[in-house]
Amino acid sequence: MAPPPRRGLLRDLRHMLLFAGKRLVALLLTVLVGVYLTIVIANMGGQVDELRLVQIRSQAAEAVRADPAFQDLSSEERNELISRQVSLEVERLRLDQPFVVRSVDYLQRAMRLDLGRAEQMHSDRGSREVYDIIVERLPATLLLFGSANLLVFFVSVFAALFLSRRYGSTLDRSVIALAPTSAAPGWFYGIFLILLFAFVVPVLPAGGMVTAPPPEGRWDYAASVLRHMLLPLVAMFLSSIFISIYSWRTFFLIHSSEDYVEMARAKGLPSNLIERRYILRPTLSPIITSFLLMLIGLWSGAIILEQVFNWPGLGSLLFQAIGHRDTPVIIGGVVIFAYLLAVTVFLLDILYALLDPRVRIEGGRR
Repeated sequence: MAPPPRRGLLRDLRHMLLFAGKRLVALLLTVLVGVYLTIVIANMGGQVDELRLVQIRSQAAEAVRADPAFQDLSSEERNELISRQVSLEVERLRLDQPFVVRSVDYLQRAMRLDLGRAEQMHSDRGSREVYDIIVERLPATLLLFGSANLLVFFVSVFAALFLSRRYGSTLDRSVIALAPTSAAPGWFYGIFLILLFAFVVPVLPAGGMVTAPPPEGRWDYAASVLRHMLLPLVAMFLSSIFISIYSWRTFFLIHSSEDYVEMARAKGLPSNLIERRYILRPTLSPIITSFLLMLIGLWSGAIILEQVFNWPGLGSLLFQAIGHRDTPVIIGGVVIFAYLLAVTVFLLDILYALLDPRVRIEGGRR
């Protein structure tokens, strides 16, 4: 006897929540391990803090010697004043504690996005807070990579559906032949696009996000951003589009030969209805999986791509922080990227469970 609809709905909801909770805990542990390893590596096992201690002593001594108010003090008194200032700064930064204790403190602060102050870098508004620096750069990365992924997704799905109806045509064979070009990353295409459209035929800017000085009008500013975004957008599009079309076309071809699709055609159902209900719907799970995995791959390539196009996002920020050896900014950038990746994977799990009930049912029984 089948359970009542309300009881079955509550059971599915409970299994779904249990599945989501397990995945959330697993992702949180993964982020914790990744961020902690970043803290240890960026700090070189505590050696960076030792160098910071030397820098604190040097700065305190220089400040005391350069201040005219302390010129009349004896060398012993100046040394004592320098020691007091160093002690206060060391106590504030907790450099008097073992590195293991400090690393755990860095970890819990980083997970709460309490990222502290940058050592060398600052935001465009002059703030030294790492949180302000990252928040200032985050929208640029989300704009560029979000636009590229949505463009690739929708173009790929519709192009794959179109090619699945024209299996074996010249266009279909051309897409198959071009699929291996997606092995090259976006920044590789970006170099040639810059060379061609910024220097050989100078119609687009070589880099940056907006002209200098920025336009004052809202629409002029948006047009400038769109113009600067065109080359990196095309580079990411070229690096992903053909393999995406090829993969999803294969899914559509497999499902279009199923018996229930042939039965629907025999009943005389419209081709658009057959594609939407009997071909596209069963392939949503692998399509969403492929799309979000591609998104994860694009996140991981953000550093080089943004550096090639001088795009002021998180990738270029992390590259600059590594060059300046600004440990708080490095840790903060890695934390944000870790959260972005974790959110992407979590959304993948939830969407997969919504699209395929077997996932959440099995997750609830474990």
